[in-house]
Amino acid sequence: MDVVNQLVAQGQFTILKQPLGFIKALQWIFAIFAFSTCGSYSGMFKMSVECKNRSESDLAIEVEFEYPFRLHQVYFDAPTCKGESPERLFLVGDYSSSAEFFVTIGVFSFLYSMAALSVYCFMLEKYRENHKGPQIDFVVTAVFTFFWLVSSCAWAKGLSDVKTATDPDRVITLITACDDQENRCKEVHDPKVSGLNTSVAFGFINLILWAGNLWFVIKETGWLAAFGGTYAPSQEKQPAPDSFAQGDYAQQDPYAGSQGGYQPDYGQQSYTEGGEYSQGYEQQPTSYSNQN
Repeated sequence: MDVVNQLVAQGQFTILKQPLGFIKALQWIFAIFAFSTCGSYSGMFKMSVECKNRSESDLAIEVEFEYPFRLHQVYFDAPTCKGESPERLFLVGDYSSSAEFFVTIGVFSFLYSMAALSVYCFMLEKYRENHKGPQIDFVVTAVFTFFWLVSSCAWAKGLSDVKTATDPDRVITLITACDDQENRCKEVHDPKVSGLNTSVAFGFINLILWAGNLWFVIKETGWLAAFGGTYAPSQEKQPAPDSFAQGDYAQQDPYAGSQGGYQPDYGQQSYTEGGEYSQGYEQQPTSYSNQN
């Protein structure tokens, strides 16, 4: 318990509030929904065959099928309505490849999302070191995006074929006794495939999540800045200047010229005894005296 508390204390769980971690958590959850709704499915449908001779009729023929939908291995016994032993019939089709591929992508997406979340929470600084972690994460996310697209489309087509192969009206055509108009064949119960429909929906939701996550992962790689021409490798910071005296800039008198311009020297004006008036223009003072 102490180890768990220590890990939790060292974790950086604020990443889960950011799009990078939040979307990864959604991927982890929806991957579980996708492979569980498909991999745990089992269905059943019922038919009835009423023969002309009622004693040979079978009004509750149950056919069960499940993941991985190898329907050609699913069989049932139907009356022949001819006094003979029931005939054994098999469903048509093998759709295990698309179903198993879909479930496999879901399981591996679940595992990778869980591992990525662990790295985000406990090794975020190492993840962002030299952009190597985000670059690997981007490549893997792009691969899973492509696989979700392929697997979801393949499983959607496979599910459509499974629905057709397990349609009681279609299966009835396989029964020999139903070719005789004197015998009455009908469906009693259709298979419930709502869970399988949900699995397809979760598959395309995962596709949207993984495709959307590409944008937030690529922002961590530094590639966008490099392509935009704004990326520059980190350099050693230079110390800030202590004064504004760099470049030999000096404060000068705006009126001072290098060619000896006019530079008056205004001095203090004063009156001397005898009514002499003195001006400080660096010239010989002129004095005026009263002459009789």
